[in-house]
Amino acid sequence: MAETLSTMLPLGTQAPDFTLVDTITNQSRSLQDLKSNTATVIMFICNHCPYVKLIQAKLVEVAKHYQKNDISFIAINSNDVKNYPADSPDKMKSEALTLGYTFPYLFDETQAVAKAYHAACTPDFYIFDSKLACVYRGRFDDATPGNHHTVTGKDLSDALDNILVGKSINPDQKASVGCNIKWKKN
Repeated sequence: MAETLSTMLPLGTQAPDFTLVDTITNQSRSLQDLKSNTATVIMFICNHCPYVKLIQAKLVEVAKHYQKNDISFIAINSNDVKNYPADSPDKMKSEALTLGYTFPYLFDETQAVAKAYHAACTPDFYIFDSKLACVYRGRFDDATPGNHHTVTGKDLSDALDNILVGKSINPDQKASVGCNIKWKKN
């Protein structure tokens, strides 16, 4: 496991469009279909990363809470499944159903979407406003495997709470830390 920090996409960046297969429904889903008129959370996750495993239950809880407020959540797995078969689409579907994901879990087979978002690690979080401009990028909270901090989702939740009440989001945002995205070898 190579500990990696997110690259911190510049605030204001327009969300790159995409169409990917949702492993839960086996349907093609696009950003335009899934976005919200309030805010859209795009997160790069996978099945096997211990940083993702640590936050999964709380992530589902946080997503359910904010989805009630018209905020969309979209999970994307961009890992190389040839070398990391635990992240294959059939295993993604199983993971999503087992954990009760209430959001699509999309497979980025070509890794083009991860590259477009400058995603570097799992988990890596982005919030886009109603016009799909990046207003937050970074961590879920300060919990990591081994640091014994409670998983709260505070950083992401604080940003979403600000959106819901029309307040600016503090631009002093902390990078996410996790496993590096498993890039395909050419």
